[in-house]
Amino acid sequence: MSSVIETPFVLVTGGKGGVGKTTVAANLGVEMAGAGKRVLIVDLDLGLANLNVLLGLDAPRTIEDALSGIAEAADCVVEGPGGVHVLAASSGTERMGRLTEDHRERIVELIAQVAADYDVVIGDSAAGIGPDVMDFASIADRVLVVTTPELAALTDAYGLIKALDQFGSRTEGDIPTPEIVVNHASGVEEGEAVARKLKAICERFLARSPRQAGWLPRSTAVARSADQQEPFVMRPRKALEHLCLRQIASRLQRLVPTSGGSREVLAVGKNF
Repeated sequence: MSSVIETPFVLVTGGKGGVGKTTVAANLGVEMAGAGKRVLIVDLDLGLANLNVLLGLDAPRTIEDALSGIAEAADCVVEGPGGVHVLAASSGTERMGRLTEDHRERIVELIAQVAADYDVVIGDSAAGIGPDVMDFASIADRVLVVTTPELAALTDAYGLIKALDQFGSRTEGDIPTPEIVVNHASGVEEGEAVARKLKAICERFLARSPRQAGWLPRSTAVARSADQQEPFVMRPRKALEHLCLRQIASRLQRLVPTSGGSREVLAVGKNF
């Protein structure tokens, strides 16, 4: 994919559905916005979007409207909780579930049009190894792969990293080695053990060494916040899940230039 987004772009994805990637993307965005960053979250699960639902937002216009030319991309952006801005997508639209490469190029162009007004763009992608995920990962500065300790999720996370590696080789592109977020961990020990296991497999078979971006606990508060359409980082009590999410967000702060600074030059490729 030749299009680029000049603003730092973080893609949050996962090998399978249900691992919590949208929860991670939404709360990362709100957390960084609360730290004073101008944050745009883009729902890139284009066929089955639900970011606006999770955040309790009414999104009268979506990426589909901008792609169709009936609205400007900027007019599709809505303000969400904590000052974060959201570019929503549609759900259950067959056309958006089978986009061509030209369509994906155009979507990136639309995002780039509005991205200049922000410090960081966070993309919430579809799960799996479809062409949307591959193309959007190919232009990302960071790729976060969300998994859980369950064997099926871990297997699919490896499959996703393998597919990204193969896609990068086939297209001669530099896809960043993903960082791992372990969700629903029983504690720091399990979170680190799961990440080490996935890292060891990737080093053995792919010559890639994915780092752990962080972990999140299995928490009824997180599940309740999703049901109530309220990001858990906005709750006043500084619970464990908030502290863990803040650590993940702090890893991304290096992407965002300080006042008067320049954008970090990223090392991408086999190890980063």
